[in-house]
Amino acid sequence: MDVVIGIDTGTTATKGVAAGADGSVRAVVSVHYPLSVPGPGRAELDAARLRDAAVEALVKVAQEVRGKGDHVRAVSLSAFLHGLAPLNADGSPRGPLITWADNRSAGQAREIGDGGRGKELQARTGTPVHPMAPLAKLAWWRSSDPATLRDTPRWGGVKEVVLSGLAREGFVVDLSLASGTGLYGLHERRWDPEALDLAGVRAEQLAEVVPTTTVLALHPDVAKAAGLAPDTPLVIGAADGPLANLGVGATPAGVAAVSLGTSGALRTVVDRPVADKGGRLFCYALTEDRWVLGGAINNAGSVVRWAGQTMAEGFDRPPAEGEDADVRDAALLVEAAGAPAGSEGLLCLPYLLGERAPWWKGGMRGAYLGLRREHGRAHLVRAAVEGVCQQLALVRDTFADEGIEMREVRATGGAVASELWTETLASALDLPVAIADTPEGTALGAVLLGFHALGDLPDLDRAAALVDISEHTAPDPEDAALYKRLRPLIERSALAVTDVLTELDRLAPEPLPSTEKAVGA
Repeated sequence: MDVVIGIDTGTTATKGVAAGADGSVRAVVSVHYPLSVPGPGRAELDAARLRDAAVEALVKVAQEVRGKGDHVRAVSLSAFLHGLAPLNADGSPRGPLITWADNRSAGQAREIGDGGRGKELQARTGTPVHPMAPLAKLAWWRSSDPATLRDTPRWGGVKEVVLSGLAREGFVVDLSLASGTGLYGLHERRWDPEALDLAGVRAEQLAEVVPTTTVLALHPDVAKAAGLAPDTPLVIGAADGPLANLGVGATPAGVAAVSLGTSGALRTVVDRPVADKGGRLFCYALTEDRWVLGGAINNAGSVVRWAGQTMAEGFDRPPAEGEDADVRDAALLVEAAGAPAGSEGLLCLPYLLGERAPWWKGGMRGAYLGLRREHGRAHLVRAAVEGVCQQLALVRDTFADEGIEMREVRATGGAVASELWTETLASALDLPVAIADTPEGTALGAVLLGFHALGDLPDLDRAAALVDISEHTAPDPEDAALYKRLRPLIERSALAVTDVLTELDRLAPEPLPSTEKAVGA
């Protein structure tokens, strides 16, 4: 079979997936690495390890498919959004990569967003002004270490780091990743002058922006190690969120995609860059004429993992050898399913890692409201699941405010293996939820975009017919009605305590620059 290999760089692992133009998956490999949380508000990855993991994943999956007699037509890339790393002049990593979850730039995000300027920037760049965004991260560098910001030859994200190991030459980034920086003007198609000024960087410190279907040259050493032809095309690809829509077939009008992994997101595809009136949704590119409108939330499966480590006996230790943490989480969710919908009047604001959509307010923290003596662990865990699904429903309500209709949701991510998650999600959204047969939606999206770049898949909407659906979960009418009544209480509660939570966040120890030593070395 002719296959394209998709390399998907995530926050805890890089996946390599080989699949044919019909969507059939031939091989899957994963290369894991640790996420470092060395202090308050910090979330970093070893950028050099990130680069090497992409090479390792490509070599492993290429060897596997060649052993089956398959022919590799191309390699196509996916990367998570909002990373920022200092780079050398040749694009190689100069220090750790700061991930989207890093919250050190909360103060800078608040300052930039004041006075209506934030919404104007979002309308031009498609990215909310928030600590996740490289715009705010660079502004933090400008405040904490301006000399290093100025003197670092280049700045880039995950795609630039990965390309420094996979590509033969050129310092480029795809339109999709650029559209998630908060620094790139979607309509003018250039780095935004005001955003650059606020960030304290020059355009020449950032990569050249190219279409997501751009074909680059694979590095000869990588091609040789993988056993691939030297002229094997390397498609630059796109960001993980837009590619997840493609990988689960959620590109036609009315079909949305939900990601439920460590974090979560709800996204739909539109045919042009869109800025919603309230500044509540992001807009990132899939291709030059297909754009993904949506909202991301910081907390999803991570909340259940926290609940297990905090509330369940024996869960406060790392998994023993041969023990799967996902299996332990599943047991906790089975217990939580024993509590009734609505958790008997208990609300959870699940903002353990702050929160993004639909409010994009830095400094938010988690809380339980309505605790009574009769509430037990099952109620607490179920309320956390409901809080996450209700947050996605608040994002869905924003789509409705913009006149965007949805008839179906296609879900992907580790959480959808749980009946409690899928049933709660369907009822909170009041929409049928379909589960794609393949759990590798993002990497499969990279594969399909690769075939599109080669000319083998001219119509991206055809992906909807390629993705097999094995399960549909319909909303429960009574639960849907209950969640609809509860949702305004969640929004009112979250916004009412924002000032208190922000003040608590300000009282936390001020994190120090973690990459200063590495950058200055």
